[in-house]
Amino acid sequence: MQNIRNIAIIAHVDHGKTTLVDKIIHASKLFSEHQQFDDLILDNNDLERERGITIVSKNVSVRYKGVKINVIDTPGHADFGGEVERVLKMADGVLLLVDAFEGAMPQTRFVLGKAIQLGLKPIVVVNKVDKENCRPDEVHEQVFDLMFNLDASEDQLDFTTLYGSSKQGWMSTDWTKPTTDITPLLDAIIDVIPPAPYREGTPQMQITSLDYSSFVGRIAVGRVHRGTLKEGMPISLCKADGSIKKGRIKELQVFEGLGKKSVQEVSAGEICAVTGIEGFDIGDTIADAENPEPLTRIAIDEPTMNMLFTINNSPFFGKEGKFVTSRHLRDRLFKETEKNLALRVQETDREDSFLVFGRGILHLSVLIETMRREGYELQVGQPQVIFKEIDGVRHEPIEHLVVDVPEETAGKVIELVSMRKGELSIMEPKGDLQHLEFNIPARGLIGLRNNVLTATAGEAIMNHRFQSYEPFKGPIPGRNNGSIISMETGPGTAYSIDKLQDRGVFFVDPGVDVYMGQVIGEHNRQNDITVNIQKGKKLTNMRASGSDDNAKIAPAKNFSLEEAMEYIQKDEYLEVTPKSLRMRKIYLDENERNRMARVDS
Repeated sequence: MQNIRNIAIIAHVDHGKTTLVDKIIHASKLFSEHQQFDDLILDNNDLERERGITIVSKNVSVRYKGVKINVIDTPGHADFGGEVERVLKMADGVLLLVDAFEGAMPQTRFVLGKAIQLGLKPIVVVNKVDKENCRPDEVHEQVFDLMFNLDASEDQLDFTTLYGSSKQGWMSTDWTKPTTDITPLLDAIIDVIPPAPYREGTPQMQITSLDYSSFVGRIAVGRVHRGTLKEGMPISLCKADGSIKKGRIKELQVFEGLGKKSVQEVSAGEICAVTGIEGFDIGDTIADAENPEPLTRIAIDEPTMNMLFTINNSPFFGKEGKFVTSRHLRDRLFKETEKNLALRVQETDREDSFLVFGRGILHLSVLIETMRREGYELQVGQPQVIFKEIDGVRHEPIEHLVVDVPEETAGKVIELVSMRKGELSIMEPKGDLQHLEFNIPARGLIGLRNNVLTATAGEAIMNHRFQSYEPFKGPIPGRNNGSIISMETGPGTAYSIDKLQDRGVFFVDPGVDVYMGQVIGEHNRQNDITVNIQKGKKLTNMRASGSDDNAKIAPAKNFSLEEAMEYIQKDEYLEVTPKSLRMRKIYLDENERNRMARVDS
């Protein structure tokens, strides 16, 4: 039996997981001398590189002192919790990475709680000890308290701690004595993490993630729980509904370095990829052909938010995207649910509209951004929170919100959060920042980030995670300002935008094509206003000295995808195409809008 260690790296977003994986890859000499690689080797899709976050967990394996270490890099955002919950099933231990200044953050708690429930052995790595103001010893105490609060066992509380800097590539048991490389970490993994156990018996493997190849189709990835899988052997596939399908393994591959290599058989404890099995889902069990025994399925937290996805029916539809019909949209959304476990799609009474349920704004926005890059055009409605009836009382999701802000702007943040029914639970200094913790309804978070960043001149650091369902907290004030809506279709002129600037802030520049009913700005009062930005200046054949003032126009306000999703109102859609984001009223015609407003009231 060869020695195997399966380890997942968990941490809050931006604490340096993927950078540490880079260093482990380099330390184990996976690349030849002549091979050149960028940083963040595992963040291999464009969206992950641009945002600097990990969205999908990835596997890589390294060899050190004759031991094979399978490393699983996981996302740090609670919005991708579904991703983390399923891959932790493949690990025997976790590497908990904590920033030496920021300490344990809300998402760290979320992921660590899952790992402790599964009984995984932790190693704590206090990272970034080269930063100013770092406080490694305090952070170490904080992690111990956190584990204690999460009901860790005595064995888990007796964890090994290493200090270091993944960016500079060193780890040590004492942070005041830097070393030259990260071998102390690899030694700790071999000493502390238990070897993958070999269980005798009929084969069992739970499918915990999917891979796809254009040659062989869908590939099942998971860890062999018991027995041995062999190439060509007949198997049973145990499904969610209790049914059992027969199949045969065509090919087996194990992870070697950054790629995979084909093998004849895989024993219990190893992570492998299986090809040749049809119609499987994540959570299904590959079991013995004669007497199949399914493993318990992965429990995934419920979604807390939904959005209406519909086809693009604006006057500009089909100009920029390749996939515009309801069939395209439907197929793409249902395909996404196969590998994105925390996502649900529900059909509505209209053929072209779908309700998509997710973990939060970021979870849904990553899906929308991926689709627009693939060439889809679609429209989405305002994000809605999912309410539940518990004992006849309406309950709503409450989130735990953590904000670190400079001291002088802490008062503004508390005021903004309190207006949205947030309750302050902790306020304490942290270095030269003020550390605030709130419990706030998920509804109150929609659109809050923008306001907080504006109030703190962009210096606030905000994080939140789902906490629990609690009784409904009452109405929350939404956006105060109305919209400026275009009356006509065509490019806007500098002349008319200049004349209307005292009415509010514009989202479009002169010369940009707009259509009737498009939201082109924010009114500085509470009501919506319809304006004509297409009309030009009446020209005469007289020259008038001095009265031909040049138009001076403030730059248009640009929105990111998440900001636009949070900004739109109930009666508005966000139109998403590969090249543009446009906000619009659901009813483009003003008379129809007024008629519908009367019906609703």
